[in-house]
Amino acid sequence: MPMNVLIVRPDGIGDVLLSLPVATQLRQLVPGVKVEFLTSPTVAPLLEHHPDVDGVRTIRLTDPLAELRRAFSQGVEVAVFLKPFRRLMWAAWLARVPIRIATGYRWYSLLANRRIYEHRSEFSKHESVYNVEMLRGLGLTPQTVQPPALFVTEYERAIGASYWANLPSPRVVVHPGALSARRWRPERYRDLAVKLAEIGYGVLLTGSESEQKQFEPYLLPAPQIPAEIKNGMGQLSLRQLMAVIANAHVVVSGATGPAHMAAALGIPTVSLFDPRRNNLPVRWKPLGTGVVLRPDVPTCDKCIGEVCSYWDCLDRVTVDTVMAAVRQVIGAASALVIHHV
Repeated sequence: MPMNVLIVRPDGIGDVLLSLPVATQLRQLVPGVKVEFLTSPTVAPLLEHHPDVDGVRTIRLTDPLAELRRAFSQGVEVAVFLKPFRRLMWAAWLARVPIRIATGYRWYSLLANRRIYEHRSEFSKHESVYNVEMLRGLGLTPQTVQPPALFVTEYERAIGASYWANLPSPRVVVHPGALSARRWRPERYRDLAVKLAEIGYGVLLTGSESEQKQFEPYLLPAPQIPAEIKNGMGQLSLRQLMAVIANAHVVVSGATGPAHMAAALGIPTVSLFDPRRNNLPVRWKPLGTGVVLRPDVPTCDKCIGEVCSYWDCLDRVTVDTVMAAVRQVIGAASALVIHHV
């Protein structure tokens, strides 16, 4: 009987993507292993067609405990908690999953029976490396991490290409997402799109419905939007976004899910990272080619707002700087580098 392993990571797109090396290494190290993921319904489509994923189970963290417990039934022999969600660990304990691997540093780590003692808070490794280290709970020796890959079908790729119809090349996805206080300002994304259009690049704006509502006030009036720009915000499913990205030449975004999607699809990225310690590129950079832009200000533990001397941290990254990075990655398939600007 093959070992049935459930990788537990029910949160963001980037988090799940950087968990894929665990599945890949399980395939390499455990003959006949069956690998499933437990994730959110929103992110689950990301894992379709992946050769190292045999199945996907979905839950919402707000689901009743009885439903969470059922997610760990049906033959799960090993649950690997890449992030220690207390209710899920409790559910796995109630479901009597034989092997439950998690960090050993939480009070509820007692719900795990294989504990890994490594402080992720030190931010000394990439998230993907921290993830594969959890395989030590099965007595395995983690291998060097290979960047994760995503898979789109030829049909999906053709659908993605249709969104670029009538737009010139090179093709740039501009994803003005995660529009919280310490992100690049939406008007900067708008101005970037316009400047790229002015030099003949095709630009496709992407984002969720909520991001679309945040960005809409900053859009140019429809008659003033250059023909080289297409607004796809709020219109794409996750798989459609993957297919659109797969047909692009570069993706510009903050430190967010689409940057990791692009890297996993082999598309170069230009990523803007704020200076918070929990957002350090050493841990969260996309595992692909491209450029990380980070303001040349001190690293901070958390954003304290306008009282900070560096409140304008990301505003120091200019449109021209991002333009230059876009042209750099389009001009050459360079290794990912970090620029302080």
